[in-house]
Amino acid sequence: MLDLVTEGFARAVLEPFSYPFMVRGLLAAVTVGAVCGMVGTFVVLRGMAFLGDALAHAILPGVATAYLCGATQRGTLFWWALLTAVGASLGVGAISRSERIREDTAIGIVFAGMFALGIALISTMKSYTVDLAHVLFGNVLQVSWAHLRTMWTCSGVVVLLMVSFYKEMVVLSFDPVFASTLRLPSRFLHYLMLVLIAVVIVVSLQTVGVALAVAMLVTPAATASLLTGRLRRMMALAAGLGAASGVAGLYLSYYLSMAPGAAMVLVATACFLVAFAISRRRRIPTTRSG
Repeated sequence: MLDLVTEGFARAVLEPFSYPFMVRGLLAAVTVGAVCGMVGTFVVLRGMAFLGDALAHAILPGVATAYLCGATQRGTLFWWALLTAVGASLGVGAISRSERIREDTAIGIVFAGMFALGIALISTMKSYTVDLAHVLFGNVLQVSWAHLRTMWTCSGVVVLLMVSFYKEMVVLSFDPVFASTLRLPSRFLHYLMLVLIAVVIVVSLQTVGVALAVAMLVTPAATASLLTGRLRRMMALAAGLGAASGVAGLYLSYYLSMAPGAAMVLVATACFLVAFAISRRRRIPTTRSG
């Protein structure tokens, strides 16, 4: 009896990955979940969730421009979206440098302007039949090996930059005044963080789409912040939770026939609710840089 149960469990675990597209989807989900968790840690600490949501929607004019230029390949759309997201993030940084404009105001201006530009560009097309569903909601099951290599390259660069500037980013996140005292390049680090968020958002588009990208960026990191008070552990836990949510979401999408991106976010949200319930029972120390 036990052997039958074990055999059935093994078959249920391995069956989805007998299909090549599920294997590629698994690799993409793990990559996106891990890198979103790492970058999302600083997004949560610095209260930049609104920026992530804005950048996710700001890629629309880039995608629309690509379609107008006749570029319908998803690899090409990726680079157009990336260029637009990075430009939008730098625009937010430039506008918020003014002492009279707060960063949240700058984000709102750029978000609304870019989104309106995207709608305007789409409205100039001869028909509205252009399929943007994969941009809005993602489709991890259609990820190609070429797209995976692009995701790995961009994610590797993000991780390398985060490791290289980890100490400086920690100081800037916890004590901007002290960072200025140490003469750290605060402006450069701020722009760098904006660009890293933009890159991660675009990397996650194929997996969960515009509508859910900010959830994978914020939810695993927020969950980790409820479970540990040390930053290094928080980053590792957020990356692990993001990757695990991606894998569990794939299984749910396979066996319950639901959208993979939505399933991943639902798993991440369920983990957050569990962590929130646990944190109410025992107090987690304030996050520290150690």
